[in-house]
Amino acid sequence: MTSFRPTVAEIDLDAIRHNVRTLTPEGVELMAVVKADGYGHGAVEVARAALDAGAAWLGVALVEEGTALREAGVRAPVLLLSEPPLGSEKDALGADLTPTIYSERGLAAVAEAGEALGRTPSVHLKVDTGMHRVGLHPPGDAPDFARRVAEAGCELQGLWTHLARAEEDEETTRRQLAAFEEVLAGVSAVAGRPRLVHAANSAGAILYPEAHFDLVRVGIAMYGLDPGGGLAARAGVRPALAWRSAVSSVRRLDAGEGVSYGHRYRLEAARTVATVPVGYADGYRRALSSRGDVLIGGRRRRVAGTVTMDQILVDCGDDDVAVGDEVALIGRQGDEEVRADELAALCDTIGYEVVCGIGPRVPRRYVP
Repeated sequence: MTSFRPTVAEIDLDAIRHNVRTLTPEGVELMAVVKADGYGHGAVEVARAALDAGAAWLGVALVEEGTALREAGVRAPVLLLSEPPLGSEKDALGADLTPTIYSERGLAAVAEAGEALGRTPSVHLKVDTGMHRVGLHPPGDAPDFARRVAEAGCELQGLWTHLARAEEDEETTRRQLAAFEEVLAGVSAVAGRPRLVHAANSAGAILYPEAHFDLVRVGIAMYGLDPGGGLAARAGVRPALAWRSAVSSVRRLDAGEGVSYGHRYRLEAARTVATVPVGYADGYRRALSSRGDVLIGGRRRRVAGTVTMDQILVDCGDDDVAVGDEVALIGRQGDEEVRADELAALCDTIGYEVVCGIGPRVPRRYVP
């Protein structure tokens, strides 16, 4: 998209490559999870950088996300992390995407699509060991289900589960891993051990070597954001996204003046107030009104009043600020840094939602 505003999200692809190398355990493959347009970073560009750094697989949530990668020329193995919706199976297999399955209906639909296309579908069986979102439940049914996979004419390439509390609860995580080990033993007894066994998300990859198996699925940590509990710093990953803009207007206002909608922010003394062209329509959340900080001139400046659809106001005190000065919404200036996780805490959410929420009218600019 052509952009005349100075508001951009800058993606450091070298940080992606660094994070992939840092998070790949020795002797284990890594799946780079690039769903949700690469967590707002750009799926195609992130996928290519991750593969350059040694990632063996890509993970997506939607058939559409997988086919978009194929249309961009990305040929690496791609796992659909949920069953493909009914009616999409031929498209998924035709794009050489690997389906996850966990229901009789899903297995039958994938097998039928494979027969129609004249191919043997490779599938990954997901078991629910405690997340209780999707996956075969109860997990004890997995051996019988694995047998039916072969009977349906599919290849059971993978077996996996998802950890619900790896970043915060060791007891729950170890209980899930024990249940998964039991499932793996049962499946292996009746159908042979699948080539790819995987359980670890970002937190699992960092904290639990016994969860690595054959493959780790790394999402948020690959982008340099925290899975929780300060694990990003522990792992040594670097944030890949900086969100920048520039001052578009400056005015000096007297003490007592109210600014922005509702005049909920009043100046206690004469202050310099800058306008920045970004707002909640871009994903700069309204909950940051009078709470969030941006960086101008290497110093923290408080958002003054209500975040509006297209613009924010920033209290710059008595400092000299000029039109065109760079504004860091997320990122570093000098010794100061505003992180996505910081903004997330102010909004009572997580860093994932902040970066995924940066809207499509904010262009992504890639730094090789």
